[in-house]
Amino acid sequence: MAKLYFSYAAMNAGKSTMLLQAAYNYRERGMRALLLTSSLYAEGGVGMIRSRLGVASEAETFTDADDLYDRVREHTLEGKVDCVFIDEAQFLTGDQVWQLARVADRLRIPVMAFGLRTDFQGKLFPGSLALLAIADELREIRTICHCGHKATMVVRRDMEGRPIIEGSQVSIEKSVYVSLCRRHWEEEVGRWPVTKAQA
Repeated sequence: MAKLYFSYAAMNAGKSTMLLQAAYNYRERGMRALLLTSSLYAEGGVGMIRSRLGVASEAETFTDADDLYDRVREHTLEGKVDCVFIDEAQFLTGDQVWQLARVADRLRIPVMAFGLRTDFQGKLFPGSLALLAIADELREIRTICHCGHKATMVVRRDMEGRPIIEGSQVSIEKSVYVSLCRRHWEEEVGRWPVTKAQA
């Protein structure tokens, strides 16, 4: 039975590298892998999935308005799709996560989603929240803090290196993000995230 998988991590843990390797394995065996990434990662109108190791692949892009079940189903009319890979899955909407679950359940195509779990404020992204709730398989990809402990949080820094604690959840300038363990993240931002109940 096909499943919906969610592999999550902090920044720079190798999520895109793992996705590209898995997609390569499918293609090497003559199978068809469909790659999708957020439209935020389009370069000159072309979606790109890039690894820090220098490996890259073109991918279709998605926006909040796309029905991903319909998109994948249309591809199946052209020929068999053996696996769907989603990069930057944190940018999916909750509805799109359910659409991808339908791809696994109804079209019987495995879906492998890769993304961040939390943002720079320690809050779940909408796509990650839905994936954590309904994915069949969850996998944490580990990276480390500068202290050597597991990094589970991300801090966003300005151009002077100061931590940013407020602002838009989405900013794709990867150079301003650093992955930290929870202890060092709290020390940098100076507080725990404020929840609605506390506000």
